[in-house]
Amino acid sequence: MSHSRKILIVDDEADLVEVIKIRLEAAGFSTIIAHDGQEGLNKARKDNPDLIILDLMLPKIDGYKVCAMLKRDQRYMKIPIVMLTARAQESDMKLSKEVGADAYITKPFEPQALLGKIEELLKTQ
Repeated sequence: MSHSRKILIVDDEADLVEVIKIRLEAAGFSTIIAHDGQEGLNKARKDNPDLIILDLMLPKIDGYKVCAMLKRDQRYMKIPIVMLTARAQESDMKLSKEVGADAYITKPFEPQALLGKIEELLKTQ
């Protein structure tokens, strides 16, 4: 039996984190939670998750910087990162791509779409 995939959720909206956590755990994933960019970075390095769901607008360090720091690090660059954000501008998407994000989902989002994207990204690993 393979271990369940670990997903790190980095978002400062507690209600949203709870919704995502419930959905992911129902789908058989285990979850790790962080509420700001610094904590997200620390947990990514400590727990080495299989995938990261990362909000852009975060206290301490924003999602772009967290993503860039992980993607520039040999040890973590292979972890798929899904950017989750209320900002839907073309420039935000472009910047997310530049820092190495693997997917970009805008809020409010369909939980099923998020799960589909996660499954798709983990399949290629």
